[in-house]
Amino acid sequence: MNTTEILRKNIKDGVLDERFALLYPQQLISAQKERYYRVILEFEKLFGEGREAGIFSAPGRTEICGNHTDHNHGCVLAASVNLDAIAVAAKSEGTIVNVKSEGYKKDTIDLNELEPKESEFGRSVALVRGVCAEFKNRGYNVGAFDAATASDVLSGSGLSSSAAFEVLLGTIINYLFNDGKVSAVEVAQIAQVAENKFFGKPCGLLDQMTSSVGAFVKIDFADPSKPQIEKLDFDFSVCGHALCIVDTGGNHSDLTDEYAAVRKEMESVAEFLGESVLRDVCEDEFKKNIPAIREKCGDRAVLRAMHFYADNARVEKQASALKAKDFETFKKYIIESGRSSYMYNQNVFTCKNTAEQSVSLALALSESALDGCGAWRVHGGGFAGTIQAFVPNDKLDSYKALMEKVFGVGSCYVLSIRPVGGVEF
Repeated sequence: MNTTEILRKNIKDGVLDERFALLYPQQLISAQKERYYRVILEFEKLFGEGREAGIFSAPGRTEICGNHTDHNHGCVLAASVNLDAIAVAAKSEGTIVNVKSEGYKKDTIDLNELEPKESEFGRSVALVRGVCAEFKNRGYNVGAFDAATASDVLSGSGLSSSAAFEVLLGTIINYLFNDGKVSAVEVAQIAQVAENKFFGKPCGLLDQMTSSVGAFVKIDFADPSKPQIEKLDFDFSVCGHALCIVDTGGNHSDLTDEYAAVRKEMESVAEFLGESVLRDVCEDEFKKNIPAIREKCGDRAVLRAMHFYADNARVEKQASALKAKDFETFKKYIIESGRSSYMYNQNVFTCKNTAEQSVSLALALSESALDGCGAWRVHGGGFAGTIQAFVPNDKLDSYKALMEKVFGVGSCYVLSIRPVGGVEF
């Protein structure tokens, strides 16, 4: 269908209303239509009118439990959210891929040049190249295309804007060139390779998997090539709480080495005990060897390993609580997980700049405001950025007002859980 038909028939005339209702809260659908309309017009401005195009979406995600466990083959509990990256894309001739993201310069790659380039590390063009390369490496079809994209997934928010972008690219290639036959799991794996090898960030698979698969999911990465995924039957809308993500304004730009150190130190403990990841090391064996481990790997590595074992076990407990519709127990484990991240994993603030501890402050304020009725924890990779809070509906207005008084107007986001991952409309 060409872009004009998408605009006039599908969006303006309400043909896609059911699809919009699946992805976004009812009160936001009108604004979302305008957003898609804007991106289609931008696509036409950049790449020409009347192109045979598709529209695509990939969500951000919120981590519920399993903080920094995935990269050591642990378990995680996460959910996709209504904030997303969207695209209008169409096949083109030749070997050139063009991706223009709203607010950024156009990224252009040649499909004849699909090797990682160190000069592109940390740049979005690396993700475009990496996703294309890995599709080709796995034997799938890849071709030239043009895309205009936009994202309302906050950069540095812990909602995984980079994973949403990667999964969006994978969804485009999947549907434009492979008839949608590549599974959501494999799209996530492709996205992770792009971020690891081409972008230069040694991330785990949690972000990409949750964005690609969607909904509330428990993921067991004991075998990362075949992760065990369980969608949980839980209707968050009836629990009497709101999910809030508070952007504390911290800067992630110089923290790649901090994130890498979490994984490196956990793996150093595993290697000391003859394995490559902590999931393959018996916890009792770890405990017996703590004196020798701390001498070889350091105390922080020991503490981070302790966090891994405890948070990995909490994932199953939280999943069981959700299955039993026991939200009070679920909240108890949220708080436990947050305290473990703070005390043991030590990813709430960076020692590079101890004067800036906005995440710590947001957690302290949340504990004061919600103690006894809500739950709070660091969100995502940590060190800067956001916290997550489960806030009783009757306290939502006062909690939001408190957070925005301290961290600025618009800093507290009230989100919904999206039931699907990366999709073509």
